[in-house]
Amino acid sequence: MSAAIHGATPYYFVPGPSRHPVMAAIGLFFVILGASQWINGAGWGAWSLAFGMLFWLGTLFQWFRDSIAESEGGLYGHRVDLSYRWSMSWFIFSEVMFFGAFFTALWWARSHSLPALGSLDNALLWPDFKAVWPSLAAGVTGSPADIIEPFTTMTPFWLPTINTALLLSSGVTLTIAHHALRENHRGRTIAFMWMTVLLGITFLTVQGYEYFHAYSELNLKLTSGVYGSTFYMLTGFHGFHVLIGMLMLLVITLRLQKGHFTADKHFGFEGAAWYWHFVDVVWLGLYITVYWL
Repeated sequence: MSAAIHGATPYYFVPGPSRHPVMAAIGLFFVILGASQWINGAGWGAWSLAFGMLFWLGTLFQWFRDSIAESEGGLYGHRVDLSYRWSMSWFIFSEVMFFGAFFTALWWARSHSLPALGSLDNALLWPDFKAVWPSLAAGVTGSPADIIEPFTTMTPFWLPTINTALLLSSGVTLTIAHHALRENHRGRTIAFMWMTVLLGITFLTVQGYEYFHAYSELNLKLTSGVYGSTFYMLTGFHGFHVLIGMLMLLVITLRLQKGHFTADKHFGFEGAAWYWHFVDVVWLGLYITVYWL
């Protein structure tokens, strides 16, 4: 701390005691308590969930505000920068494993469970069952016991293809913004960052319309067998990650407008960019395996 007082960046910044971790834990406690009680019929659970979320989000806002102030105050040196880079790398790796589990579930259902249901061992149970993917009607792959309502599967045209173009374009605008920041062209950086944020918002809007179309016109629901469950789990969690990434980029854009970050020191920008490019890559995998195959 003495190094910071005299105007020099400390070798490794060690923050003082903080209330934020325990406050975040308290907020999450009420979130889990409320959610568990709400789904079990207790009306007060919804209020507990709402209170916990507001308390938790308020704590995160204060926590991030303090971290930004420490960074802008020159307290974060090379060692802290490395720790942030490693932390973001491991976080993205955990997200890779998260989506890997759902991609594996889709692969297992198509390559193992479905052929097993259509094998000779089950021919006596479901003689009319045909092991083909994807299911187009009840009694085929969606419900060999005929307990799932008929539904229509999703195709890549045109909403998923439009969303693919939107995300790929956002990756380009974000890369242009990054190069502009490294060249110290702040105005161009901010302009392309706003374009990236707007493309992310447009993606979420198109996906919301796609879900409305799927539910109301295709009768494709989360309960539509393994096809419906894997479709909504993969695309829904990806949409949630797009929302988080868009909020990250929005905060970075607002910070840029306040004069934060320099051409040489801007890992906050880079960390958000890493996450957004990861989201882009996951979508390409979804676009191929969910909508085309």
